[in-house]
Amino acid sequence: MLDAMRQQHPAWRLLTAGSAPLIVSFLHRAFVEPNVRAMRQSDLVEALDDMLFSVRERSREAFPKGAAEYLNDWAANDRGWLRKFYPPGSDEPHFDLTPATERAIVWLASLAERSFVGTESRLLTLFELLRQIGEGSQADPQLRLRELQRRRAELDAEIARAESGEVAMLGDTALKERFQQFTGLARELLADFREVEHNFRGLDRRVRERIALWDGAKGALLEQIMGERDLIADSDQGRSFRAFWDFLMSQSRQEELTALLDRVLALAPVAQLQPDPRLRRVHYDWLEAGEHTQRTVALLSQQLRRFLDDQAYLENRRIMDILRGIEANALALRGAAPVGEFMMIAETAADIELAMERPLYTPALKPRIADLRIEAGEDGLDANVGEALFSQFVVDKPALAQHLRQALQTRSQVTLRELLEARPLRQGLAELVAYLELASASPATVIDDDMQERVTWRASDGRWKQARLARVIFSR
Repeated sequence: MLDAMRQQHPAWRLLTAGSAPLIVSFLHRAFVEPNVRAMRQSDLVEALDDMLFSVRERSREAFPKGAAEYLNDWAANDRGWLRKFYPPGSDEPHFDLTPATERAIVWLASLAERSFVGTESRLLTLFELLRQIGEGSQADPQLRLRELQRRRAELDAEIARAESGEVAMLGDTALKERFQQFTGLARELLADFREVEHNFRGLDRRVRERIALWDGAKGALLEQIMGERDLIADSDQGRSFRAFWDFLMSQSRQEELTALLDRVLALAPVAQLQPDPRLRRVHYDWLEAGEHTQRTVALLSQQLRRFLDDQAYLENRRIMDILRGIEANALALRGAAPVGEFMMIAETAADIELAMERPLYTPALKPRIADLRIEAGEDGLDANVGEALFSQFVVDKPALAQHLRQALQTRSQVTLRELLEARPLRQGLAELVAYLELASASPATVIDDDMQERVTWRASDGRWKQARLARVIFSR
């Protein structure tokens, strides 16, 4: 694994490069020290030319190539020390550090000899982190309450000492130590932003590649892309970045940071360290770095929107081409209409068959034929039996339902009596029972037991018959 990293990792290749001192010093001066996120090629070439000129004064044979060639070499895929890109709305290439290069530069800066190594502030930081972890994971309210009461007692004691004029002050060494720790963490935070932005740029690059090669449905592509976007946003890194950004975007927090930096940098022990003047506005550098990350996410959203607009345009254009073709064919046939059947429409509606509507499998019955002797029957057959068989009738329920639907096309409600007035009963009581069966099967039917209606019909023998029943109201 280490051998593969030595050959492939950009940071390791930078440290082992023959011109590493020149590369690291130039990139640190151009990007890290002033906290520059992107620089135009012309400005970067001019800055590198100045450094190469001073180097060549000491050795004329050193670095014979031009500044632009060196920048392109450092941005090549086999090195990966710089990122060369074209920002939106610009035709001039820009350069930016890669996260691996910045980590290498920060590590080299940490190798420099320090005036003293502070341990107290870091130990206190460790204790504070452990305390926050313990309190944040404590589910017992009694233990949490005791801890809060202990801290309140400590605060009350400190308030009493302050009221009596006893104020605890940090010594010069403690101030210097804590300020050095703050400076290191501030620089590391700026370096972390490049890595977060690099992750979002990688997602944007994969999205562009998929869109360029995609030939399937839009829904499947968007599902994959948004899945990866949510995976990064919901990761530990994404949630931590959102919490940091919400904290820093608060106006009161910015004003508090500004006041604290002005007060700390005005202290005499801190001034003896000769801090970087840019530390006075380090929180604005954090904001600028965070905005670069937010712009990368915005570019991803724009790319998705452009893809949807292009797909919608292509689909609408294809539909219009089909419609124009139909219109052109219709106009061509206007003068000489075709004879006979010239167009077939398979189905006017989709035939949907749900799985639960299919009948279950029923095994076929195998009849067993008994080996019996056939005997002659009797001649005395009653003729009334045949007449009774042929006198049977069946009520056509679909026809009754069709009659009901036709009546509800022009009205929102209709009673059973009105239906029978429009179409009298033809099969007597059996047909009336069929209407009542339709009413019981429909959830929109209302039966009013308080109102009685009389229904009459003519029987097959010519006599009139009647029935009294509750009012039945069919609704649409």
